[in-house]
Amino acid sequence: MSAIPVLLAEELREVEARAAAGGESLMRKAGRAVAEAARAMAADTGDAILVVAGPGNNGGDAWVAAAHLLEGFHRVVVLDAAGTAPKAPEAREARAAFESHGGTVAREWPAGLRPALVVDGLLGVGLARDVDPAFHAIVERMGRARAPILAIDVPSGLDSRTGRARGIAVRADRTLTFLAEKPGLRTRDGPDHCGRIDCDDLGMGAEAARAAKGALLTPATVRAWLAPRRRNSHKGDFGTLAVVGGNRGMVGAAILAARAGLLAGAGRVYVALLGADAPAVDPAQPELMLRTLDDALAADVIVAGPGAGRSPSSTSPSVFERTSLPALLARPVPLVLDADALNAIAFDPALQRALAERKSPTLLTPHPAEAGRLLGESAAQVQDDRLAAALALAKRFRAHVVLKGAGSLCAFPDGRWAVNATGNPGLAAAGSGDVLAGIIGAMLCQGLEPDRALAYAVCAHGAAADACVERGDGPVGLTASEVAREARAVINRWTASAAAAEGGR
Repeated sequence: MSAIPVLLAEELREVEARAAAGGESLMRKAGRAVAEAARAMAADTGDAILVVAGPGNNGGDAWVAAAHLLEGFHRVVVLDAAGTAPKAPEAREARAAFESHGGTVAREWPAGLRPALVVDGLLGVGLARDVDPAFHAIVERMGRARAPILAIDVPSGLDSRTGRARGIAVRADRTLTFLAEKPGLRTRDGPDHCGRIDCDDLGMGAEAARAAKGALLTPATVRAWLAPRRRNSHKGDFGTLAVVGGNRGMVGAAILAARAGLLAGAGRVYVALLGADAPAVDPAQPELMLRTLDDALAADVIVAGPGAGRSPSSTSPSVFERTSLPALLARPVPLVLDADALNAIAFDPALQRALAERKSPTLLTPHPAEAGRLLGESAAQVQDDRLAAALALAKRFRAHVVLKGAGSLCAFPDGRWAVNATGNPGLAAAGSGDVLAGIIGAMLCQGLEPDRALAYAVCAHGAAADACVERGDGPVGLTASEVAREARAVINRWTASAAAAEGGR
């Protein structure tokens, strides 16, 4: 399956401009698609469908949809939130047709109406500030309607780029978005406001794909990247992964990453634990080889940082920072930097220079607070524009970056990026990031290019958590160890599916 494009507002405008050159208008196509979706969602109660039409193109789509619904013999009421004639000619024509056929237009929320469905066409992708007070009240009223909500393009009040709810945002049951996906639907507050997301490219899919630097990560798009294993294989074919970390009191972080790497397919896994009290063997996973830092430096791929032991508030460098991390940065092999490795780099300009000057692939796995330290910003500033933060890190350090969180964002040194569609709140637990780092390392060991290794691992990690929740093991109380074991099952299902698809061609 080809990549699913995700577009920013400026890229959407380019596609819209090309569409305006000929053929049926996008607004007519979108309005018709909304009407079809509304028919499928509306409860068969005999009550009216309430269409909320705002002042922009989103409202224009709503007017076209209302006219189509009325023609289909639905009872329809339009709440005209703008109070002025629609700007687009297609919308003006649709309003005239709606009124001429007896459609009801209201300027205030209709008293006593218990709608079968609310169609949200109030605000669209162009929202760049907090919702105005008058529209704020309408969004609140939609939430109290006790009816399913269909959002046109983006739930009103949600920033389509950042996923930030601008003061207030509609909580839709379904979002029908157009031309391409938008990052804000999938990250930060977006997953809590969009409900089911469907995309209609309105016949402009090829144009959207050409314009997009962003893509949506789904199992269908990534599962074929990891080839099925040949019967004539040996462990050397799948690389040696080393995990460096696990200082005193934090051994579990490194062990989790190493176990995840083993379960995700690395041929063999070394663990270089930094604490003086380090065990000699992992009794639960004796296949792991507990080795020295020198052994780790000889591995094909290195994951550094889980439980390495630097507090963000510490002022004195640890042994890991003074000796281990510089040696790791100097190794000409793929390097995954997680957790305390990122914190150490954030407070040391020399380490930052060494990171930026690396020639071999580097992959960074920060959460928002770690990303903020690397960028000299707060976690809140990072969250205000997660995509910008991820892209800035990728550019500054010439690295492949995943900014973890709801809708994890992957950013690559060439300016491409992707947003993940898998995962759930069960991943908001200690050790989840360590497991992700180990899976990334395993994908690199198995020969995936760095961008694909990162994206595949992020998607598989989320899909594993989703599978756990589907069978009742979460999200509350889901553990990182459970996710690591389920990731093995996910990866094997994907590779078997890819093999079956290849065999059927």
